[in-house]
Amino acid sequence: MKNTFRCVITVVLTAVYIHITRVLEYWSQLGEVDNIMGALPLVLLTGIFLFLTALAWKRHKNAETSTLVFTLLSIIWALLLIPALTGNWYPLLTKPDSNVASPDFTVYAPFTEDTQAAKLSAPASLKITEDFPTLDGAIALYPVYAAFVNAVYDEGKYMPDMTNTPNAYRRIIQGDCDIIFVAGASEKQQQAARDAGSELVFTPIGREAFVFLVGKSNPIDNLSYQQLRNIYSGKTAHWRTLGWNDGGKIIAFQRSEGSGSQTGLQSIMRGLPIQKPQPLPDNSLIGSGSMLQQVSVEWKGVQPALGYSYRYFATTMYPNPDAKLLAIDGVYPSNETIADGSYPFIGYFYAVTNGQPVGNAKLLIDWILTDEGQYLIEQTGYVPLGHVQN
Repeated sequence: MKNTFRCVITVVLTAVYIHITRVLEYWSQLGEVDNIMGALPLVLLTGIFLFLTALAWKRHKNAETSTLVFTLLSIIWALLLIPALTGNWYPLLTKPDSNVASPDFTVYAPFTEDTQAAKLSAPASLKITEDFPTLDGAIALYPVYAAFVNAVYDEGKYMPDMTNTPNAYRRIIQGDCDIIFVAGASEKQQQAARDAGSELVFTPIGREAFVFLVGKSNPIDNLSYQQLRNIYSGKTAHWRTLGWNDGGKIIAFQRSEGSGSQTGLQSIMRGLPIQKPQPLPDNSLIGSGSMLQQVSVEWKGVQPALGYSYRYFATTMYPNPDAKLLAIDGVYPSNETIADGSYPFIGYFYAVTNGQPVGNAKLLIDWILTDEGQYLIEQTGYVPLGHVQN
């Protein structure tokens, strides 16, 4: 009877171990693990499985001692598993300053003679002359909603705000603005809305590609979806595993939690733990620019960095001539591949309101979905809703 119970416990432990290691993609990607940190979660999970199995099969002789030893080992290894999965081993690590971007946004300001904001060829069918909806949003979407203001609002009566994605979400949750233009919310932003009793309503208004970038001298032009998941989950840390023998260690830059592009990365990882960046080989690589500038850094004669952004921001608002976009699964993020849906990382961007839109906010959002609003989205450089073929 006792042995039967032990067998059942062993079968359950084995099933749990196999399930967790499969979810973490170790069964299918074991050959792509090229570093100790990337292998550590598997080592710890295997140790926990063996310790718990040993507990189930321990004999009466020295039972108390063995129980204590295996229990303590299981607890210690389980505690180590948390930072092993997230890479959070360096609490005092100086992080790359990848959040500071400095394109000149004033060139898109509405109601200026030489504004670069997209324009209609004729007056808009909607004109708002009072009770102007207050707007904010992601940096990369400022040219879009600046164009809306330029087309629809009474000239000179209102200038849209432009902060960034985290602040825009904070403001809409607190009721400090009427509409924000952003990519999807992170889990923390969704939770903040729930905690505040806010009901965020997301109206899709266009589509954009999430892109990955490397230095121009990097010989790698294409990565697979799985290779990206391996890199950001910590399994793959060296370019040689991806075919570039002289590339050294991958410097995988990341954005801050809550930023639109970090939320984009999280959606690609689909719940797979993202490893926090490991220490850079030299603090001089931290820099003071955005990730789009840091991605072209050189180290020991090569450009070993990898970064990500949204295509419009990377190619139009803040381009880096010493960086290039990567194809994903053999598909380059061009206008054509975004329009026909063949590029794999395409997502909506939204007009977000706190509750169902009403009044002039509703009128504006309804107008954005018309041919006129979608034309401005297309002329800005994004993909309008009607141009995406499935």
